[in-house]
Amino acid sequence: MPSVRHMNINKDPELKTFFQELRKQDEQLIIPPFPEVEKKSRSIWWIPAGIAATLLLGAFFLPLEKSAEPTAPEVLIITLEEGPNQELQFHIQETNEMDIWESPTASLLTEY
Repeated sequence: MPSVRHMNINKDPELKTFFQELRKQDEQLIIPPFPEVEKKSRSIWWIPAGIAATLLLGAFFLPLEKSAEPTAPEVLIITLEEGPNQELQFHIQETNEMDIWESPTASLLTEY
């Protein structure tokens, strides 16, 4: 049998008659019409328009950034210092951050 690659329908009468019969059978087939695809509604445009309108209105109703109010001090630093004539004075500092921390026992190292 010849290979498929070199086979020619015109040279082989059996193949030629086989395909002619298939063509006749295909001509007798009734092909149903393709159903019409329903067109999408054009009313979908309102969804993105509604989203855009909501964002636009939201921008007007959101509160604007308020200026930073001065915050109350979170840290009070009270120090006792010896002034002239051996009098004791309290110094009170208010700050938002603890810049310098001194342990309660640090005075033991400097005074004794």
